[in-house]
Amino acid sequence: MILEVWSSAKLHHNEEELHTQALYPWRSQGHGLVRMKRDWIIPPIRVLENSKQVPEDLVQIKSDKIFTGEVIYKLEGPGVDQEPKNLFEIDDKTGVIRSKRPLDREKYSSFTLKAFALSPSGERLENPTTIEIMVLDQNDNRPAFTQSQFVGTVSEFSVPGTSVMSVSATDADDPMTENAALSYSIIGQESIPANTVTKTMFGINNQTGAIYTRDVGLDREVVKGFRLKLQVADMGGMGLTSEGVAIIHVSDINNHAPQFSPPLYSMTAVENRQEYEIGRVNVTDRDDRGTGNWEAKYSITNDPEGNFAITTDPSTNQGVLTVVKPLDYEAQSEYVLILTVENVNTLSNKAPNLPVSTATVLVTVVNENEAPRFREDPIQIVVPESVVPGTLLKSNIAFDPDNSDLRYEISRDPERWLDIDRDTGDIMARRTFNMRSPHVKNHIYTAVVKVTDAGGVSTTATAAITLKETNDFPPQLFPLSGSVCRDTGRMNSGLVVTAVDEDFPPHAAPFIFEMPDYLSVNWTVVQVNDTHALLQPLVELEAGEYAVTVLVSDSGSPVLSAFTQVNITVCLCDSFGDCKSEAGAIIGSSVGISFIALIIIMASIALLLLLLLLAVAVTACGRRHHIKKGTGLLVGESEDDIRDNVLNYDEQGGGEEDENAFNIDMLWNPHDAPPAPGSYYPGSGVPRGKQPLRKDAPHNLPSPIYPRRPPADPTDIEDYINDGLEAADNDPNVPPYDTALIYDYEGEGSLAGSLSSIASGSSDGDQDYDYLNDWGPRFQKLANMYDPR
Repeated sequence: MILEVWSSAKLHHNEEELHTQALYPWRSQGHGLVRMKRDWIIPPIRVLENSKQVPEDLVQIKSDKIFTGEVIYKLEGPGVDQEPKNLFEIDDKTGVIRSKRPLDREKYSSFTLKAFALSPSGERLENPTTIEIMVLDQNDNRPAFTQSQFVGTVSEFSVPGTSVMSVSATDADDPMTENAALSYSIIGQESIPANTVTKTMFGINNQTGAIYTRDVGLDREVVKGFRLKLQVADMGGMGLTSEGVAIIHVSDINNHAPQFSPPLYSMTAVENRQEYEIGRVNVTDRDDRGTGNWEAKYSITNDPEGNFAITTDPSTNQGVLTVVKPLDYEAQSEYVLILTVENVNTLSNKAPNLPVSTATVLVTVVNENEAPRFREDPIQIVVPESVVPGTLLKSNIAFDPDNSDLRYEISRDPERWLDIDRDTGDIMARRTFNMRSPHVKNHIYTAVVKVTDAGGVSTTATAAITLKETNDFPPQLFPLSGSVCRDTGRMNSGLVVTAVDEDFPPHAAPFIFEMPDYLSVNWTVVQVNDTHALLQPLVELEAGEYAVTVLVSDSGSPVLSAFTQVNITVCLCDSFGDCKSEAGAIIGSSVGISFIALIIIMASIALLLLLLLLAVAVTACGRRHHIKKGTGLLVGESEDDIRDNVLNYDEQGGGEEDENAFNIDMLWNPHDAPPAPGSYYPGSGVPRGKQPLRKDAPHNLPSPIYPRRPPADPTDIEDYINDGLEAADNDPNVPPYDTALIYDYEGEGSLAGSLSSIASGSSDGDQDYDYLNDWGPRFQKLANMYDPR
């Protein structure tokens, strides 16, 4: 259709300079404006898409200036000189606008163009005209589903009308036309597995695409799902069509309870074992495998002691029965267990109303040789440390569950203090205990007892022996010597003494220091505190040595006491309370002597020492003699006394230090009648007629019994030696350590001759001394003395 547009206007011309552009001269107005009184209104031009009549004239425009001169028409806008270009053109002479190519509404639904009327010089003759071109839609696009396959789920036994899922499609045509009006339909149904359901089970809303159930009978045990063939069409179902697929799965509900199969089982369990499987039970369930509707949950209804447990194997759904506590064949040899089963998920109300499935399991306990058992571990024993050997400490310590004979032994006893009856297990004291043993920790001595049954199965237990402290040792006083100032004016002058006790509390301190009346002449003892006392003279004493006997007692039960002699030196003291030397005492005495007298005394002492040295020298020379032939090896005189070559390196015997180290004490009841005057051992204060005792040994105890002959069994030699040593150490009647100790009496009538008769029955001429040359360098001098040459 060609539309002619005419515009008339009364123009007022002003002489102005014309302004043009090289490329688009019509886009710029000149200084002379054309004012139109009236414009033509051009309605939108409608063009059908996909038209095959191209080029196609669409409209013709004419300017009212055509009657006054030549007019040139120009067109611009999208589709002309803007993208998409070259869709439209205008005849610059006639003003006819035409399409050059077919149009596609799905790409460009409309175009807005501007038309210009220009003079040959490029002057714009009037205002540009707007031209709207509308592209009319054709049904040239099929509808398409948004997914290649739709998937949905519906529960089994769903009622008709249950919503399942929705499908959707799109159409590229104009949605305001029937070309995009879509309609949905189901054109095919196939069950999974095939042919299990033939009736139509689903419907679809043709406008919304919602799929729903139409009929009953969705049983997952019968059909697993459906495959629906869908169709969508435009033009309200009368136009172009497309097809799609929807897969609908039938989901399981718990409509089947698990059932035991079979309901009766027999199993065996070994006693004294735990945490192990003894058997399995089976169930069947028609619900979907691997879901909570299928998974079984087991329980035991009659196991009050909790000896058994049952769990579910997730892969097989079997019930796994285990023993969680050790069983005792002797106590119970059989168990009858009742099992029940249910699903993890709650049973649906659509399930058949059946009772809960149960199963019976008979468990037979198998007997085995059990290890003996101690009645307690550790075995607790409390005993005084001074227990009498042979005392029964513990009995009935173990038993055997199988009632077999047991054999007992002590497998660890570092001090060998214990004995055990191999048949009864009675534990006895082999010897007295010693709290000071390094194996006693916190008053507890530990040993190990082993018991074995007739089958060779054994077990051990610890014997924890708690030792109770007993009063075994009397307190010992020290120091055993000291000095006291003679000055009567010095306050609190005396010797501080204390005591130590090898026993532990409460058998040690506090100590009581006493001095019996018959021993307290000129001296007294003052208790300072629980552990110390002060020895003081009652009168002013002359300087010298004094032996004071003190009785000290402990607080044990029974009380043990000991007399101890303390050697006290009474001396003159300086201002610091220390004893002065003899010279200082003499010089500092109040009596005083002259300097000449002191020189005479010192000279006399020096003369006496010189005479003493001369006497010793003369005596030594007189003892030299010669060895004569015929007088024997050890008889006669010699020019050089052999003893001159003997060097004395040390004195190992007794002396003052020995006397101090092994000070002789005497134990007797302080309440007895005092001894007669002069009946004391010299310098000791100990009465005569009493047995002198070692200070380092316990008092008031009888002498132990020494072993008389070695045992026949060589394995007991160690015990024999240890018993003899312990008896000697604890014997209060033996001499001090540096005295010969008699272990046993050898008897009379020895066949050996007397040592005093060596070489006395023969002359020197009958003897050959050449063998002395073979005895080495140490005997060379002796060999030279008897060399006949």
